[in-house]
Amino acid sequence: MSASKPQESSEVRIEPSLNKNESEFIDGRRKSVLQSLKKLQIECSQDEVPNIALLGSGGGERAMVGLLGSLVQLQKTGLLDSILYLSGVSGSTWCMASVYQEPDWSTKLETVKDKIVKRLSGPKVSWKEAFSKLKKYYYEKDHFSLTDIWAVMVITSFVKEIDEHTLTEQWSQHSKDGKVPFPIYTVIDKKCKHHNIGDPWFEITPHEAGYSLTGAFVDASNFGSKFHKGSKKYQQGEFDMLYLQALCGSALADEVEIKKLLWQNIKDLFQQKETVLEEMGKEQNGMRLQALAGGFGPGSGEDFPGLLGAPEEQDPNSPATEECYQVLMQLMDMNLSTLTGEDTSALDESIRTSLNDLSKGQNPPMLLMGPGCAADEEADKTNMKGYSLNVCNKLSGWIQLWPFDAWTSIIKCMNQWTWGRNHNFLHNVTGEAVPSILQETETRDYEDAGLLLNSPYFSVLRKERHIDLIISLDFSEGDPFLTVKEAAKTCKELNIPFPEVNIPSGHSEVPMDFYVFTGQNTPTVIHIPLFNMVNCGDKIEAWRKKYTTFQGPYNAEMITDLVEVAGKNIINNKDSLLEEIRAAVGQKGSRR
Repeated sequence: MSASKPQESSEVRIEPSLNKNESEFIDGRRKSVLQSLKKLQIECSQDEVPNIALLGSGGGERAMVGLLGSLVQLQKTGLLDSILYLSGVSGSTWCMASVYQEPDWSTKLETVKDKIVKRLSGPKVSWKEAFSKLKKYYYEKDHFSLTDIWAVMVITSFVKEIDEHTLTEQWSQHSKDGKVPFPIYTVIDKKCKHHNIGDPWFEITPHEAGYSLTGAFVDASNFGSKFHKGSKKYQQGEFDMLYLQALCGSALADEVEIKKLLWQNIKDLFQQKETVLEEMGKEQNGMRLQALAGGFGPGSGEDFPGLLGAPEEQDPNSPATEECYQVLMQLMDMNLSTLTGEDTSALDESIRTSLNDLSKGQNPPMLLMGPGCAADEEADKTNMKGYSLNVCNKLSGWIQLWPFDAWTSIIKCMNQWTWGRNHNFLHNVTGEAVPSILQETETRDYEDAGLLLNSPYFSVLRKERHIDLIISLDFSEGDPFLTVKEAAKTCKELNIPFPEVNIPSGHSEVPMDFYVFTGQNTPTVIHIPLFNMVNCGDKIEAWRKKYTTFQGPYNAEMITDLVEVAGKNIINNKDSLLEEIRAAVGQKGSRR
């Protein structure tokens, strides 16, 4: 793909080379790797040092804890210091976000592990903290989406914290002499995936965010800011680590199960009625002060005479506010009932009655046909979307204070299924290097890479990273070889060097703990399934059932057991890993 350099004023970089800061760090890290190889009795020159990438697949908390257990044993066996890159998908990025909180974490990993396990086993984030964070996302971001809800309601339930540091802040505390692997977080472009065109593979590093194979990037601190023709129009604050974990890790189940989980979580959040009304009261007081200063005029609640009044007059304890609250609770129940196929007619009648009361019989709102009226289930769900949007639009005209405004926006996002929406930094960029589909829209939607490939192969297969050895830690649910097989298939289609992958018959059900795939002029791929015959014996299925992806947060005992069983995959294969590292050194030397 030909390189297309942007104009001087542009802050978008369109060229396949590595970012300068990444290159400098990698040079320093490779020197550290050389010293670690000498400690492992592997003699080589600096030029013969292999570029080794460690991949963590998706898999929710199972992947997070599994990667943590693996990293601990890699450090204890002396192998961690030979890793150049650490790249993750979905749940593995939750682990990465946690370990990189600690400066030079690889030098004190046992202590870091204990700290993380203690947090994961501890109390959840409080409702008040969740509300406060949701408010920040809602008011401070240009594009509010389900990713923000997922961050506040789901990610916090697993990681038990709200990490408001940014990726660039987190990276700034690490030594520049390469004491830790270079991190790569991965997501995919939803539209590219859906239409199967363009470049769906998107990476986020401490220095840049962008399309891995296209070679189009923006500074990490500018990802989310508004661009036009390659130039930044205005800055939006860099995303924090909580949002990044949600962006990377949202595909814990199929769409229906995620919708059920989200509707229930949203309902649980807003069922904290005292907190809702307290937040509304705080907002009302702020609005009243603003009104006294002359801040209200056309476009405020004055446009809705006879209803709840201007925002500063909306009483959190009034009957009308209570009725709006009940309508929204019933609307969420309707959406849940539609997903489960339950009768919604009573809820529909109640909502219509309430809306009529709120309008005081004057110009009562006309609602679209609700669910239960269609001939099939899919049409019913479509009707529910239109019905929900219509109800929210009516309520938006009557009550405009936080958190009711966010509540209606959340319901709209749910029915439009909007995830990871952000400004498109490639909007109207010119040049053949960027596929036209990436230039067309002002916004792009990003989502969990596990929806396309549950392991971050394409972040490390960028030819500029010159990877010699890939260690794939697979924490996936289902076929433990699906990721490596799909990677091989996609690489073949894209003419990216990758070894042939042939899995022995029966191993998908009963895998071993160590597989090596090699080829001519390709990186060597080591593949390690989490649960296997060696570390689980004949209880593989029992372990799989104990640690499903779509379940609540693990207790302390489950976390400890999983850390141990994942670590065994490293302990049991230390000699095999060393053998493959030696082979990679030899191959690099022979190519030279």
